[in-house]
Amino acid sequence: MKMLTKRLPPEARQIEVKFKRMTDKQHINVLLIEDNRHHADLISSMLMHAKDVHIQLQHAERLSSAFERLAGEPFDVVLLDLGLPDSQGIETFIKVHDRYPNIPIIVQTALNDIQLALRAVQEGAQDYLVKGQFDDGLLVRAMQYSIERKKLATKLEKSLNEIKTLRGLLPICAWCKNIRDDKGYWKRVEAYIEEHTQATFTHGICPDCRRKVASPSFLKEIEKDHPGMFEGNDDETKTTK
Repeated sequence: MKMLTKRLPPEARQIEVKFKRMTDKQHINVLLIEDNRHHADLISSMLMHAKDVHIQLQHAERLSSAFERLAGEPFDVVLLDLGLPDSQGIETFIKVHDRYPNIPIIVQTALNDIQLALRAVQEGAQDYLVKGQFDDGLLVRAMQYSIERKKLATKLEKSLNEIKTLRGLLPICAWCKNIRDDKGYWKRVEAYIEEHTQATFTHGICPDCRRKVASPSFLKEIEKDHPGMFEGNDDETKTTK
């Protein structure tokens, strides 16, 4: 039995397509920290006409008011002018970056301050833009790339921190050799290492364990079913024919 679907009228279809396009757009919440009203209006106009992305822009003219906004809601990216009424130079970036290290920051600079902008990038800024030398397309791409680079950097840092945990003290059972994880659960050594590294395990029988648990006839059966399993063992512990 076929299911009959009601066809939407053209007007409703257009609304549906428009709504889908809106919901498919990337949403970026931007904080612009800029005391120059003319430049702030220019940035606002650029972002208002951005395509394929929905941008919510908020503006702060002082660093103190910017910190109030950053404390009140999450932002995806910060556009930062280094010369503000209450903060100047590289210290402006350092203050923001130290408080909110997980938010990507794009530094805005004048043509004669490029060296200062490069220093900010060395200190952790994701990018810099020279005032008067970018359009809406370049601005949006810079924000998108900065957001993605920051995500990758955060993910990499998390992975490195997880690997570093294997260099510390691991609580291990003296009897069964299970390891206790950070949540208090006891796990086999193999399982714990596989979760925290890229290593995987293969299993075999070491020479000492072979002598303890297996008879020569049993070892012959294993060798028959799994040829080469005991390759690499010393001559003393090889199976006899």
